[in-house]
Amino acid sequence: MTDLFARDPKAPLAERMRPAHIDEVVGQRHLLGVGKPLRLAFEAGQPHSMILWGPPGVGKTTLARLMANAFDCAFISISAVFAGVKDIRAAMETAQQTLNQTGQQTVLFVDEIHRFNKSQQDALLPFVESGLVVFVGATTENPSFEVNRALLSRAQVHVLKAIDEQDLDALLSRTVTAEGQGVTLTPEATKQLVFTADGDARRLLNQLEILCQAAQAQSLNEIDEVFVTTALSQTRKGFDKGGDFLYDQISALHKSVRGSDPDASLYWLVRMLDGGADGRYLARRLIRMAWEDIGLADPRAIALVHDAADAYERLGSPEGDLALAQATIYLAVAPKSNAGYQAYNQARAFVSQDRSRDVPAHLRNAPTRLMKEMGHGQAYRYAHNEPNGYAAGQRYLPDDMAAPGWYTPTDRGLETKIAQKLAQLRQWDGEADPKKTKDD
Repeated sequence: MTDLFARDPKAPLAERMRPAHIDEVVGQRHLLGVGKPLRLAFEAGQPHSMILWGPPGVGKTTLARLMANAFDCAFISISAVFAGVKDIRAAMETAQQTLNQTGQQTVLFVDEIHRFNKSQQDALLPFVESGLVVFVGATTENPSFEVNRALLSRAQVHVLKAIDEQDLDALLSRTVTAEGQGVTLTPEATKQLVFTADGDARRLLNQLEILCQAAQAQSLNEIDEVFVTTALSQTRKGFDKGGDFLYDQISALHKSVRGSDPDASLYWLVRMLDGGADGRYLARRLIRMAWEDIGLADPRAIALVHDAADAYERLGSPEGDLALAQATIYLAVAPKSNAGYQAYNQARAFVSQDRSRDVPAHLRNAPTRLMKEMGHGQAYRYAHNEPNGYAAGQRYLPDDMAAPGWYTPTDRGLETKIAQKLAQLRQWDGEADPKKTKDD
C-alpha cells in the first residue's frame, strides 16, 4: 500500500546538476571532443562495453547514464561494494524481461567494479558475451590489476582525468546561476573553492551546496574567501592510501630521489603526507631507496634514513615528518650507485638457474678430528696473518666456478675508493706465488 504522506528526498546539488547531454559534460575532452572515442560512439549510436577508469568525481556515472539515454537503453546500476552474485543474477533477469517486453537493451553500470571478486566478475561474462547487457564498469583502481582478464578483454578501457581548474570554474559559474538562489561568490572565494575541489566535480558541488545553505542561514548574499575558510573544513588533496594514486606518487618520489632532485623529492613526499599517507610506509620506501640507488656510494645515507624512520616511529606526525623530509633531501643529493643492487640481482639469477656446487675443501668447517682428517680447512690461509691482511691468490668461489664479476663499483662517492681497493687486491692476486696458492 502506498504511503500518501511519503515524500521523496531532495536530490543533492551534484545530482540535480548532472548533465543531460554529453555537450554539458565538463572535462574529458580527450574522450568527448570532436573525433574522440566516446564522442564517436555516441554519434554512431552503437554502445559498447567499457570500463571507465579515473579518480572520483570526474563523470563515470554520468557517462553511463548518458549512454543509456542516448542509445534508448534501460539502465540498471549496482554497486560492487554491496552487491553479490545474487544481485547480478537479479539484474540479468530484469534485463531479460525488459528485452522481452520492450525490445530494449540494458546498460548495466557496475560502480567500483574492482570490489568484485573473481567469481562475481565471472558471473557477468556470459551476459556480456550474449549482448543481453552493455556492461559499463567504473573504477578508481587500475583495471589491469583489479579486473579479470576475461572481462577486461570484452570491455574497452577509457581513462578519465581529473577535471582542470578552468572546467571546474565554468561548472561553478553555471551552477551558481542555476541553483544559487541569489547567493554569489567573490572571485577569491571561487578560486579557493575550485582549489579545494582538487579536480573532483562532485566535491566542488557538494561544498558549494554547504556554503549556500550556510550563507542563507546567516542571510548572506555574497560568499567571500573568509566565509569559505570558516564554513569548510580543510580538505586533503586527492589521495588513495591503497590505490594507484599512492603507487604513482611513490614512483614519482623514488624517481626524483634517483634523479638527485631534492625539490621534486620533497614535493612528492609532502604531497603524500598531506594526503594522509602512513609515514611509516614512506619511511620503509625511503630505506629501500637508500639500499637500491645509493648503496655503498654513501653508506651514511642508509644509517641516516634508518635514524629518520626511528625518529618518526617515536614522534609520529607531524613532528616526525621533518625527519622523513631531511632524510629525503639527503638521499636526493647523495652520490648514486646501483652497483650493489645489480650485483645482487645477477647473483640471484645465477643461483636460481645453477646447480648446487660443493664448498671447496679449504673453506669447509672442521670442528672434529674426522673432518680435519678429511681435509676440511686444510690449506686455508688466515688473512690476518698474511701481508697487508690479504691472502693473495686464495680462491673463495667453488672450484669449478669462474669469477663472475658481478660487483663493479662506480666512480661516485665511497665506491671510488672501493674500486681502487679492489684493483689493488687484484694486482696482489696477480703477483701471488703460484706454488703457494696452487692448492687454494
